[in-house]
Amino acid sequence: MKIVVIGLGNFGMALAVHLAGSGNEVIAADRDIEKIELIKDKVSHAVAIDATNENAYHSLPLKSTDIAIVAIGSEEGAAMMSTAIIKKITDAKVVARSSSTIQDTILEAMGVDQIIHPEQEFAERLTKKINLKGSIDNFEIDDEYLVSEVAVCDELIGKDLIKSNFRSKFNLNIITILRKKEYTNIIGRKSSKKEVIGMPKPETVFHKNDVLVVFGKKSDIQKYLKEDANSTNN
Repeated sequence: MKIVVIGLGNFGMALAVHLAGSGNEVIAADRDIEKIELIKDKVSHAVAIDATNENAYHSLPLKSTDIAIVAIGSEEGAAMMSTAIIKKITDAKVVARSSSTIQDTILEAMGVDQIIHPEQEFAERLTKKINLKGSIDNFEIDDEYLVSEVAVCDELIGKDLIKSNFRSKFNLNIITILRKKEYTNIIGRKSSKKEVIGMPKPETVFHKNDVLVVFGKKSDIQKYLKEDANSTNN
């Protein structure tokens, strides 16, 4: 996809780099020349613009972009003006960062497609991670259900999915498994990264250090983590 990111603070910079790294055509924009220099080799294009100047937006391919993201966080006025200009120019999906409930109301009135709250969302995810002791990462579906990354417990290692009776025992569904794969990097040093093995099959065997991506009730995930902790301590 072609994605325009306006505002290269910590969030905008990281977002633009990750989007580009995952195969998207990213056009990054900020008024700070130093930030443009930092990111220019990591994205498709980097442009220095004043986000409050409508004429400056003609240097961006907004009419042909798929998504426009306003990631400006520190200056609410500039963020609002940038969003208004983008909505005027393009029919693309507009995602805007908000830092207050008042800003939410204004963005909703503008017809922004998606409003994001990076700090708040990170705080909520970290809270869930701390509260679900032993989990690696979590995505909340609603107040009751979660998708969670959990370490494989010792009793499962060496068993296949059928023999483990995982679903009936823990009342959880395994969506996929993340497994470490070793490789040699460009300087000859051995390293490892997690790879998704795809949809687990009945004969899929659990390996040591596997990370299970599971779906289920928060209470059942807590029970699994507690049982894993108890077996580890024993």
